[in-house]
Amino acid sequence: MSESNFVDYVKIFCASGNGGAGAMHLMRAKYVPKGGPDGGDGGRGGHVILRTNPQYWTLIHLKYQKHVRAGHGEGGGGNLTHGANGKDVYLNVPLGTIVRNTEDESILMELTQPGQEFVLCRGGKGGLGNNHFKSATHQTPRYAQPGEPGTEGWFVLELKLLADVGLVGFPNAGKSTLLSSVSAARPRIADYPFTTLEPQLGIVACHDDKSFVMADIPGIIEGAHEGKGLGLRFLRHIERNSVLLFMIPADSPDIGAEYKVLLKELKLYKPELLDKQRILAVSKADLLDGQSEKSLRRHFPRTLPVILISSVTGRGIPELKDLLWNALLTQ
Repeated sequence: MSESNFVDYVKIFCASGNGGAGAMHLMRAKYVPKGGPDGGDGGRGGHVILRTNPQYWTLIHLKYQKHVRAGHGEGGGGNLTHGANGKDVYLNVPLGTIVRNTEDESILMELTQPGQEFVLCRGGKGGLGNNHFKSATHQTPRYAQPGEPGTEGWFVLELKLLADVGLVGFPNAGKSTLLSSVSAARPRIADYPFTTLEPQLGIVACHDDKSFVMADIPGIIEGAHEGKGLGLRFLRHIERNSVLLFMIPADSPDIGAEYKVLLKELKLYKPELLDKQRILAVSKADLLDGQSEKSLRRHFPRTLPVILISSVTGRGIPELKDLLWNALLTQ
């Protein structure tokens, strides 16, 4: 799928159907001249329902479907005939979709389970037929209920990727190269910053046919929490990762300082992100000789596990996969 096809934010207008009117009808037959009320109920209006589908990973199919309307319920008929319900409209969304109210930005629902459904707009109830209003003192009511109107409104659908491990780092830190070396994912790779303009997912195989999902998040820059660079657009994709794998290249001027900047951006964006388990991978280790590696190790942060890797030579990759898998087991 091309990069332009990744859409993680859409705003749509949804309207449920109106309920059908109840029938005002009096039974009349050749041998039953005064049979009494037999008006049926109206059908309910159709719902607009969100349903998660694991086959979807983007919201692009809703980008050009700005207005969604469910069917109206049909009116009731004589002989206690119930009106047909309005047709429901199902909108398939990826796992990790958040539904927001546009008026106050409040979260209405988070859809994270396969096959999960959420009624976004509930259809109006059908009206009662005049059969419901008969009594001992009023045997031929000549009125029935109208159907209730449906509901409508604008909603925001926002996607936060569901992944076990999220790659966090500055642009050109080697995140895409790592993802391509440990999974079948083929992200765009080049030797200039911001090659990755959309999150990429890959399945990483481990021992005993076990696997986990890794997400390559577009590079963070200082000030990302304020929207600089790709900023807030992709920081939200880190929120649902169980383990954060920080990546800093071995040719960085100061690995400790870069790590602190990345940590600061996450903290300023959402402090609870720092509660996640963190691992630091120093990439491009093939550029180091014995002396430079020894010198580099003195600047490693001491508050988390650190591992030297090279996606080109494969150095440290098996150990990194084991480290990540063991970290996930403790979640």
